[in-house]
Amino acid sequence: MAEYSALSLLKHAWSGNRDWRPAWRKPEPKPSYDVVIVGGGGHGLATAHYLAKEHGITNVAVLEKGWLGSGNIGRNTTIVRSNYLLGESIRFYDFSVKLWEDLAQDLNYNVMFSQRGVLNLAHSPGQADDFIRRGNAMRHDGGDAVWLNRDAIARKVPGLDLSGSARFPVVGGLLQPRAGTARHDAVAWGFARAADRRGVDIIENCEVTGFVRDGERITGVTTTRGEIAAKKVAVAVAGSTGRVMKLAGIERLPIESHVLQAFVSEALKPFVDTVVTFGGGHLYMSQSDKGGLVFGGNLDGYNSYAQRGNLPVVEEVMSEMVALFPGLARVRLLRSWGGVMDMSMDGSPIITTGPLPGMYLNTGWCYGGFKATPASGWCFAWTIAKDEPHPLNAPFTLDRFQRGILTDEKGQGATPQLH
Repeated sequence: MAEYSALSLLKHAWSGNRDWRPAWRKPEPKPSYDVVIVGGGGHGLATAHYLAKEHGITNVAVLEKGWLGSGNIGRNTTIVRSNYLLGESIRFYDFSVKLWEDLAQDLNYNVMFSQRGVLNLAHSPGQADDFIRRGNAMRHDGGDAVWLNRDAIARKVPGLDLSGSARFPVVGGLLQPRAGTARHDAVAWGFARAADRRGVDIIENCEVTGFVRDGERITGVTTTRGEIAAKKVAVAVAGSTGRVMKLAGIERLPIESHVLQAFVSEALKPFVDTVVTFGGGHLYMSQSDKGGLVFGGNLDGYNSYAQRGNLPVVEEVMSEMVALFPGLARVRLLRSWGGVMDMSMDGSPIITTGPLPGMYLNTGWCYGGFKATPASGWCFAWTIAKDEPHPLNAPFTLDRFQRGILTDEKGQGATPQLH
């Protein structure tokens, strides 16, 4: 399959773009593979890519119950960041940012990664102290963080209400300059194409209906397209983890599935060139290259597998955005969607061997799934190939909940909807 390049774009332009080959094959499932990855979202595809690239394991199948991009990889607000507090989280997510910085070249696919920065607004002196503490922790562990005062924020985000009568006065903000956004569907397509070029079979419309066992060991899967044997079976299905793992007899996991809505407005002229987050509630907003404002907020607050939300959260998110940017009050909403979030009990992910022999589990991403895509795939591939965690994902094992060694980033305790 040809490399994408400026020359190839010019060549195909002369032919009316009629001769492009498909970005990936549409193979039939083989009877057996070395590794079967259940879930063709960003994490599953990234895992397949790094298994082939870093470990030379190419006899791999990625099974997706729908089409590529139909899950959370196409249902998020595209933000990439590593502005965490705990060292385990900072090191993992900053490694992801570093992978993002070279991802387009690695995949030979434009994922439209834009390092426009992420700005967390602080609305009280106490909150400012908390953000500054986080920024210092980020810098201590090799990340980047800059504290902006009110005047600097006024210059950077001119549409923000910084008047004396603002409902939520802004006292400053923590900026991570290397953070930004990427194009979510391009990430899925880029990883799919790169994995396919290394020999991975990407099998769409292939839902897993059960697991094949030899005693306690998982030796394959049953699907809507037949039974597939595998030496190793990896599960990366985000908010569907509970349902899929139940097929293997795992009835209880330390996660809950919640709906997270996101929204896009009508297209506007360039209005904001960074990602802005609200410190007085839960709102994050950026502007896409097409001009639409992309934004989201809180979980819908109830357990659900539905890819749709409810109106109270819509009202909450809109009111927070108008409180920050009164000039947006008459902007029209273009569309909305919902992603199914796998919320862990401590707000941190799970990348681990087990819980059954021959099985590997990737879940518990809460709000961090999209930005973690490259690092998640890289670490999960390492774990599958070597049957042990990499130091970056060693803190994110499943047994930490039994051992009491939690990575509680927000300090909320075992309350998933608060993470």
